[in-house]
Amino acid sequence: MSHDHPQGVPLPTARPSAEPTAPRPADGPAVAPPAGRPGAGGPPGTQVTPGAGTTPGSQTTPGAGAATAAASGAIPASGGAAEAATGAETPYLELLARGASADAYDRPVLVARAEGRPAAEVAALRRARDLALRVRSELEGRRRREEELSALFATAHDLAGPRDLDAVLRAIVQRARSLLGTDVAYLSLNDPGRGDTYMRVTEGSVAARFQQLRLGMGEGLGGLVAQTARPYVTQDYFKDERFLHTGTIDAGVHDEGLVAILGVPLMLGDHVIGVLFAADRRARVFERGQIALLSSFAALAAAAIDTANLLAETRSAVAGLERANEIIRDRSAVIERASEVHDRLAELVLRGGQVHDVAAAVSEVLDGSVSFADITAVPAEALEASRAGGHAVPHGDDWIAAVTASGELLGALVLRGHPVLDPVDQRTLERAAMVTSLLLLARRSAAEAEQRVRGELLDDLLDARDHDPRLLRMRAARLHADLDVTHVVLAARLDATAPGGDAEAEARRRLWSAASHLASTRHGLAAARDGGTVLLLPLPAGGSATDLARDVARRLSTAVHDAVTVGASAPQEVLSSGPDQVAVAYQEARRCLDALRLLGRAGDGAAAEDFGFVGLLLAGDRDISGFVGRTIGEVVAYDERRGTDLVRTLDAYFACGMSPARTKDALHVHVNTVAQRLERVGRLLGEDWQRPDRALEIQLALRLQRLASPPRG
Repeated sequence: MSHDHPQGVPLPTARPSAEPTAPRPADGPAVAPPAGRPGAGGPPGTQVTPGAGTTPGSQTTPGAGAATAAASGAIPASGGAAEAATGAETPYLELLARGASADAYDRPVLVARAEGRPAAEVAALRRARDLALRVRSELEGRRRREEELSALFATAHDLAGPRDLDAVLRAIVQRARSLLGTDVAYLSLNDPGRGDTYMRVTEGSVAARFQQLRLGMGEGLGGLVAQTARPYVTQDYFKDERFLHTGTIDAGVHDEGLVAILGVPLMLGDHVIGVLFAADRRARVFERGQIALLSSFAALAAAAIDTANLLAETRSAVAGLERANEIIRDRSAVIERASEVHDRLAELVLRGGQVHDVAAAVSEVLDGSVSFADITAVPAEALEASRAGGHAVPHGDDWIAAVTASGELLGALVLRGHPVLDPVDQRTLERAAMVTSLLLLARRSAAEAEQRVRGELLDDLLDARDHDPRLLRMRAARLHADLDVTHVVLAARLDATAPGGDAEAEARRRLWSAASHLASTRHGLAAARDGGTVLLLPLPAGGSATDLARDVARRLSTAVHDAVTVGASAPQEVLSSGPDQVAVAYQEARRCLDALRLLGRAGDGAAAEDFGFVGLLLAGDRDISGFVGRTIGEVVAYDERRGTDLVRTLDAYFACGMSPARTKDALHVHVNTVAQRLERVGRLLGEDWQRPDRALEIQLALRLQRLASPPRG
């Protein structure tokens, strides 16, 4: 290591002495190492580091050092003086052998004087003492250099192993403090982002504020070292005016009680990355060798930091490569899946596969559940977003891809349970939706012929042509329709389209297409008629004509993106029983449709039963019995089965202003009997039968039923 004096570091001051003495530390008398320490006056044969006045592999003993000095002329070797010198060396060789302290070397001279020995013998003892102290000092220096080199070698060994950076830096600071014999040692690192240097490792520190110090460039001793890339040393920091003192730094140094401070830069090339410090809580002078030793530790610390940074960069690069490799593998797998689904979808199209086949193929490729859903089973907002954007859109944990054809919504493919979808997989779902639309269009083209046949059958029913009922049933069966179940005739019409022109024709075509599709899925019939569309649909079990009309209006409006109004007839029994049954029902449905439009209920659906006695007017005189049956039929049937008198009680109740007391007088029964009969009526007609509008219809039905019944004789 270099022992050149660094700029800004004062040289140790030489101290004059009255008589030759061994070199002592600047802060006090020399202190001999404890007995038995290697290289410090140990037993004969103690090994000394090569390069300090010995040849590699040689072993130097204290006695040998003294003999060498005598041979070189330091001690006269002739006559009686030689004998005196030989006798004078003996006690000092013993002192060197047992590693005595420096003060013990004065004892032989003092004893000789006290015993009154000859002056020559005393002078010989002095010369032997001085020579022994020089040998002791040389051995002590070699011991220190050996310890320093051992510490440097141990630190270098730490750097070669896979140790943690913080552990290596702590070991460097601990060894620097131990070898330099300081109270505190610490290391700071530069922060390029903030333009300062901060404490990273401390050893021997007791002040929390000191351990958290940050030094700006040029501030304090450490900031000056970090700024100039030169070592600086001070015997008394607070009295040294070379440094820029700040309140924060001085307060931290004061809390720690530091006085003498040595700081050397940590260099990577030409750049300072930090500072290594050694400090005492008393004034002292740091020697050149100590400065050089600390600089060596600083170089090792810089190498450790550089190695750690390179290792971190390497690990980061390896991690990046691993991520890139993983992404490439994922991309490859996704592309392979996309290619696979493309081939499978193409095969489905070529062999005329069905929609559920497409959904099954995509489910397998995307490792999820994919299904085709009707437009009414998909959230409208997400479906419209997919249709408008032409891409699959997320909705909660699902993905929705609209299935469209020429702007018409045919349904959607729904991938369930995939909140995050890869872009390639998203494109696969969109391609599957496109294939689904192609299959639906192909199926529609094939179905149009069937629809025409359905339309012809419905036209025959509407035109009341005289056909054999058996042939009608056979034709309907080929279309998967059953004319023997209860049906409802529905008249549908677009309301927002301006009459005339291509727009109206296109709107009617879309309405007929949507109605035909709906009829085919419901095992019904559909045909274009009178500027609109007429449908003949089976009445669902437990449903009403009103519910069916509203459902059809909603579905058709959604399919054509426009308001479609639907009027429904009363439920029709076996359709093949009468030649004009369907035609009459169609007229009733049209009157309901016209009533809805006149009432401003465009886009809604209703049946004659929704209008009460107004429905009777719309339906014509043929529906009187139907109106009576719908209104009070349950009560009439109960009387016929049980022989009760509920109809007469109900008629009297309304005639008496809905007063049970007056009713019991009119019927000549007890009031409890009236109450029991009215309770039975409530169970038959519903709890709201006395509501004003219901009461009006019931009274009208009672009047019609009384007029239609023959008078009692």
